[in-house]
Amino acid sequence: MVSAPTAPQQPVAQSKIAWPIIAWFGGLLILCYWPILYRMGTQWATDENMGHGFFVPIMAGIVAWQRRDELMAEPRKPNPLGLVIVVFAGLLSVVATLGAELFSARFSFVVALFGTILYLGGTRWLKLLLFPLLLLLFMIPIPAIIYSSITMKLQTLASQLGEVMISAMGIPVLREGNTLKIPSQTLDIAEACSGIRSLMTLMFLSLFVSYFMDKKVWMRWVLLIATIPIAILANGVRVAVTGLLSEINTQLATGVYHEIEGYIVYVIALVALLSVHRLINIVVERKGKA
Repeated sequence: MVSAPTAPQQPVAQSKIAWPIIAWFGGLLILCYWPILYRMGTQWATDENMGHGFFVPIMAGIVAWQRRDELMAEPRKPNPLGLVIVVFAGLLSVVATLGAELFSARFSFVVALFGTILYLGGTRWLKLLLFPLLLLLFMIPIPAIIYSSITMKLQTLASQLGEVMISAMGIPVLREGNTLKIPSQTLDIAEACSGIRSLMTLMFLSLFVSYFMDKKVWMRWVLLIATIPIAILANGVRVAVTGLLSEINTQLATGVYHEIEGYIVYVIALVALLSVHRLINIVVERKGKA
């Protein structure tokens, strides 16, 4: 008995990416936003709280590159609404620049990128690239008024936690606002010691790391929230350790020693975040087996 010939398998349709059009739109965006991007890059280089800004576009690009096969397999369905969003972003950047409102001007670049992807590829492309687009928000410095409010609260928390931990180590301490008085010296919890730098960097890394380590979308949000108490607690530990070291030798609490101490505490905070991720997965696995 002769079997009927099988029909040849049809190859999976791939979208024809119009690279010249994408390059043209990309070049036009960079050209139009160059003054805004240049000033933002300058702030990354001069503001210690935004040092991670240089890595944000690189890491967002890595995530987007990881999804290239899905993009190639998804037919392009250009959406005209994207062009409307691009025009809106352009108007927002003009108004924000005239009003010297840096955050809105910088935010408009991400909005324009959002609209460009929607216009060139459609809603499916936008959905695939939504996560790296959200990562780009971390490259934009926080508005000054919000930054000052958050920093003030973090300074207060750091001084309060430092007071409790230093007292627990048996060292006499008196807190006056954001100043801790100990026998060896007076510790001033300045803006640079508020912990906002480690908080912003840790939040960004939590999303980036969870993307590669865990495919559960809800896990990214859980870890993002977990970074807040971890960063606050870690900064409190840093203040307490500074107080302890100053009792041994006041020079250990200043200069390069203080900077090294900050990096060590940051690494500990990152390890704590990874431990929380592992602990959550253990609990989820056990509930799944129950």
